[in-house]
Amino acid sequence: MPEKNQQFRAVITDITSEGNGVCRVDNMAIFVPETAKGDEIVGKIVKVLKNYAFGIVLEYVKKSEDRVDPDCDYYSKCGGCAFRHISYTAECEVKRLIIENAFKRIGGLEPDFDEFIYADEIYHYRNKAQYPLASVNGKAVCGFYAPRSHRLVQVDDCVLQPEIFSEIVETALDLINEKHISVYSEETNTGIMRHIYLRRGSHSGEIMLCFVVRKDISRQLSSICKILTEKFHDIKSIVMNVNPDKTNVILSEKCVTLSGEDSIFDTMSGNKIQLSPLSFYQVNTVQAEKLYAKALEYADLNGNEIVADLYCGAGTIGLSMAHDAKKIIGIEIVPQAVENARENALINNIANTEFHCGDAGAVFEKLRINGCSPDVIVIDPPRKGCSIDTLSEIIKAAPDKIVMISCNPATAARDVKWLFKNNYSVKKVCGADLFPRTKHVECVVLMSRVED
Repeated sequence: MPEKNQQFRAVITDITSEGNGVCRVDNMAIFVPETAKGDEIVGKIVKVLKNYAFGIVLEYVKKSEDRVDPDCDYYSKCGGCAFRHISYTAECEVKRLIIENAFKRIGGLEPDFDEFIYADEIYHYRNKAQYPLASVNGKAVCGFYAPRSHRLVQVDDCVLQPEIFSEIVETALDLINEKHISVYSEETNTGIMRHIYLRRGSHSGEIMLCFVVRKDISRQLSSICKILTEKFHDIKSIVMNVNPDKTNVILSEKCVTLSGEDSIFDTMSGNKIQLSPLSFYQVNTVQAEKLYAKALEYADLNGNEIVADLYCGAGTIGLSMAHDAKKIIGIEIVPQAVENARENALINNIANTEFHCGDAGAVFEKLRINGCSPDVIVIDPPRKGCSIDTLSEIIKAAPDKIVMISCNPATAARDVKWLFKNNYSVKKVCGADLFPRTKHVECVVLMSRVED
């Protein structure tokens, strides 16, 4: 059995979803960060657990053809990206295999896998960023947390974010320090400024700036807002989110508009979309449009179907299907997102929609009991997947098709396996990269009801 500090020589034979290379020493799996499939290394074991261990590279005997030089100074520190040490082609191959393995190994399924959807742009694609703040030498700084910790890594420029975000954050920090606004401490639950949160319409260019604070400091922020809006004309909304709780949840439900409008606008799949601070909105707009187009292709609507859109957020998926369906029924638990969804339907003159607020399973149960019988159910659950209650309600409704969009292939495979055991065959699965250079990947699944 390998021991700590033991040196070894091995070839990296695989790479995990976390971006760690995998090799074997004395028949034990060793995970080695920032290595690529095909690397031959001399390494050292730094941690040994019951069934696997972690190692580091001491020397590269031979480097993989997939390897590239990381193009970010913070790559090894901040934990935001997982694949900057390999080519984008190699990254997408890893993600494609993650999806296939999830459905084959976890789900025990053999669906048809459509061609993986690559991203056209792997830099500056994010439309949202949430920067935690910390105090360093008495000054407010921001960045991102190191992996598996709440230790802040100060980041001046993230290549995943729009370049203007760095400019806005730099100016905001200068003003926060000039005003001597204290920074929140998780350990002591003291201080005021917790996060700077930015959202930008990828097509519109409109920007929302949100200050997440422990208590209301509207007066102190008013002059800061004036300076920021004069300097950055794309800022159309500045909001204060008051979160007094000792929690790692970033946003509370209390939002106060300090400058401009309550929301900003963007375009998604041809529809004008209103976004509030609490609205769920895919962080890569261009790739999300490809994802939704694939979901629409799988739904294969002819204009006569009733579509239930569970976990609908601001309504973007349902609205992208509305012109091809008889009716869209959306369900979402976040009240502001439901308000946005209704407004989005009005803004786009889409009359065949209705949106309900509440838990997806509970609300859908009431609708089903009252006669709602959708032909197609679209589900876009959170990373933890669907609850058994929600899946049970879907089965009781017996739609002809289920289209699932998931940001977690493992929970998607688990839920699809459950549906498979309850008379739904898995027809197609398609992976899509919405988060280039990070460990995250999305997939779309088509399921059809099997007649008894």
